[in-house]
Amino acid sequence: MKPPADPIAAVTHPNPYPYYRELVARRPLHRNDALGLWVAASADAVIAVLTSPLGRVRPAAEPVPAALAGSPAADIFERLVRMTDGHGHGAMKPAVAAAIETHDANRARALAERWARTLAVEIDPRSSPARLDDFTLALSTHVIASLLGVPDQALRHVERCVGRYVNGVSPGADVARLEQGKEAARDLIDLMGSPVIASGSGLLSVLRREARRAGCEDAEAIVANAIGLMTQAYEATAGLIGNTLLALAVRPQLSARIPTDAGLLDDVIREVLRHDPPVQNTRRFITAEGQIAGRRMRAGDTVLVVLAAANHDAAANPAPERFDAARVRRRTFTFGAGPHACPGEQLAVTIARAGIEGLLARGLPLASLSGTVTYRPSTNVRVPLFASGTG
Repeated sequence: MKPPADPIAAVTHPNPYPYYRELVARRPLHRNDALGLWVAASADAVIAVLTSPLGRVRPAAEPVPAALAGSPAADIFERLVRMTDGHGHGAMKPAVAAAIETHDANRARALAERWARTLAVEIDPRSSPARLDDFTLALSTHVIASLLGVPDQALRHVERCVGRYVNGVSPGADVARLEQGKEAARDLIDLMGSPVIASGSGLLSVLRREARRAGCEDAEAIVANAIGLMTQAYEATAGLIGNTLLALAVRPQLSARIPTDAGLLDDVIREVLRHDPPVQNTRRFITAEGQIAGRRMRAGDTVLVVLAAANHDAAANPAPERFDAARVRRRTFTFGAGPHACPGEQLAVTIARAGIEGLLARGLPLASLSGTVTYRPSTNVRVPLFASGTG
């Protein structure tokens, strides 16, 4: 199999991991002139970039993508803790992390199981691969929106809006998708700011309480980050579900143990997060001249941080090519590191497990998924498309 042309093409390559391991071994932190950016691949390089004070999550000259300027989509984007540094990030990040960490885990599990069963009913596992794609993308929004306090009757609308927003803010979105994303952003802001949801007792109220504890009274920032919980999980959770299904499909001896081994599926999902992660890379934008991991960088440089390659660094995970659900001292870089590390790992595992269990209960024939796989077009998220050629 021909290796990917570069680390961006690797995201949707059938098997990018030998290529990633070669990067780790031979070019752990290097300049890719064709892409016009630095590439961090090894565990040490990834940690160094993600924790360096020289790096920011957006270019200094363009804190919000120019195509979104002046729109409701920009109103969300510019307030997301994942997309901000400095004071805005410092005020809201502890609140978002605390809200996720203190939410009712039992309620999250119950909602995940409920919506997995409900949405799986719409799938004929043997003849509806497009429905399977819809399921993987829909589940996280249903669960997180329910946690936030969105009523059941509004969930389909929220799901559509989240999908349109994500598609609209993606790099390379055409004019039609961009406009749909802006319209969806307006609908999400109106809904999440409505008195019905604002006065509830769900995760949104927890986020508001934690924001006030952190000294943030900005109602627009609270709503934006509530929306961010859904938009940031949308593709990533779909990729986690899909990649776990593929991992089980090609390992029938492992999948056969799932019904009788209560903890095995969680272990499989966590190994997928390392071995075939949904989030493959992120970026940092250098704001001043200085050194990172021994390399001199200049203001204006961009670093592609290849999280998936760091997961396959033998110094972090011995025999990284081996899929090992029982791996000891597993190190996973998929959720980042440093001030912008994502606190949502346990919630992602909870939703993915419920989704996979719901599909298996419907009789999904895993063996049919083990053929040729294609992936949703993306520069950073690896999401299988089952409607386009598996089986």
